[in-house]
Amino acid sequence: MATPHISAAPGEFADTVLLPGDPLRAEHIARTHLDGARQVTAVRNALGFTGSFKGMPVSVLGTGMGIPSASLYCNELVTEYDVTRLVRVGSCGALQDHVAIRDVILAAGACTDSQVNRARYDGLDFAAIADFGLLRAASDAAAAHGIAVHVGNVHSADLFYDPRESLVATMSGMGVLGIEMEAAGIYGVAAEHGVRALAVLTVSDHLLTGEQTSSDERQSTFGEMVTIALEGLVIDA
Repeated sequence: MATPHISAAPGEFADTVLLPGDPLRAEHIARTHLDGARQVTAVRNALGFTGSFKGMPVSVLGTGMGIPSASLYCNELVTEYDVTRLVRVGSCGALQDHVAIRDVILAAGACTDSQVNRARYDGLDFAAIADFGLLRAASDAAAAHGIAVHVGNVHSADLFYDPRESLVATMSGMGVLGIEMEAAGIYGVAAEHGVRALAVLTVSDHLLTGEQTSSDERQSTFGEMVTIALEGLVIDA
């Protein structure tokens, strides 16, 4: 049945869902990459679509920005629509010199300053990690398509405008590849409910050099990460 935030009927979501933050990116992915895509929800303009890729049913849903919003949608997808594979496809800011604008990062783990996973883990630090099968399949898909990727930790931030001046240097010094706002929450939901998750991220800006892409580019031109995500899901299926 419909939830307070998703209006799709039972069975209208596939068991695999791509999760961009931007609802317009969700629509672009559905129209560009999926066959027979149809809209299944639009509550609060969190647009959701279901279609197929190479015969595999796939849905895509815009989650909005931040761990609370992404966690809300993922929780409802898993508990009410029987979704078992959650794949974030989004943008991030680079934190290492060897990571360039438009490079793709596979988030093996997600550090965070959010407290949500501590709430799930009795106040302790939970290691929010990707499902290894999904991670390996995405890496294999990237190699098969000749797309270089970086694999490692990202940081899921609670604040977009963080006042701590030393934070970038701290994250960079610990080898964190990029900063974004959702992966750690999605990984926590997946762990709590025994499902599988991965984040595939395109570098939209660079925190060390100041380079950045436009909002229009972030919405529509990050096709390599979607190809990696979808082809990896086919391998994993």
